[in-house]
Amino acid sequence: MRAIVLDGFGGLEALTYRDVPEPEPLAGHVVIEIKAFGINHAEIHMRKGEWAEAAPVSGIECVGLVKSCPGGEFPVGAKVAAVMGGLGRTSNGSYAEFTRVPVTNVALIEADLPWEQLAAILESYATAWTTLFRNIALKAGELIVIRGATSSLGQAAVKLAVQAGARVIATTRQKERFAALEALGVERCEIERPDLSEHMVDGRAIDAVLNLVGNTVVLDSLRMLRRDGRSCLAGWLGGLDPIPDFNPLLQMPSGVNLTFFGSFVFGMPQFPLSDVPLAKIAQDAAAGLFDIRPARVFDFEDVAEAHRLVEANAAGGKLVVLH
Repeated sequence: MRAIVLDGFGGLEALTYRDVPEPEPLAGHVVIEIKAFGINHAEIHMRKGEWAEAAPVSGIECVGLVKSCPGGEFPVGAKVAAVMGGLGRTSNGSYAEFTRVPVTNVALIEADLPWEQLAAILESYATAWTTLFRNIALKAGELIVIRGATSSLGQAAVKLAVQAGARVIATTRQKERFAALEALGVERCEIERPDLSEHMVDGRAIDAVLNLVGNTVVLDSLRMLRRDGRSCLAGWLGGLDPIPDFNPLLQMPSGVNLTFFGSFVFGMPQFPLSDVPLAKIAQDAAAGLFDIRPARVFDFEDVAEAHRLVEANAAGGKLVVLH
């Protein structure tokens, strides 16, 4: 089968096209004929050698058709989504014509949508839904700040939060992106900055923060919360450097909550993919409740260009590759 194989770590030249063996059926796994997959920041870090693990074939998510499933958990020919489960990290991922995924990381995703739209849901919406409604336990009427809202994960979180009846403040580094965020239903936009809490008119009246910028704004996000407010760290748009000299006793406000979510846990016993209503999200999108169309769709031969845009923070939303 045709696949994109990492030839060492580095720039776009590390993405090389090769013929590799097709994955064989394996108990407890599903072999999927890939129809489309999304491009993620994690794969940029993997290509550059900045991630702890990286398989020769990258890609942490895909949609497609079941080719084999020895355990019978999914019928052959079923339309499915696959997210994480070692994809692109400890086993060959979705930058290929076929991949093999643990059954715990596969979900039916029947909906009247084209493949490229189904592929735009996956990791972004699964992570956004989990952070908002499990980690943060967001409720209708609450005020949430979504930092890094123009990323694909950020836009998914905005749409889900607005649909749930929450009030949303969105941050972005570029003022020209305010209009696009306002069109998604946010209450207002702010320019992202490390000391945002000092410039918020809401003071300490924020119920929740979804931090997709990363470690550089963890403490600032906590400072803007009301007592019992919740902040979830789930993205690293600002880089992977740790919080310098972090001392909770001296730096954390009292009475607020900090949680973390990494999508690599999907499929583990405490985080089954079945907990995430991917099929319902797809059906709601098909019914027109919100727009999940990707920002751009690429051919398989153009994955390097998609990587270039994500690395330059110029994607403008979810990028999808269609076979």
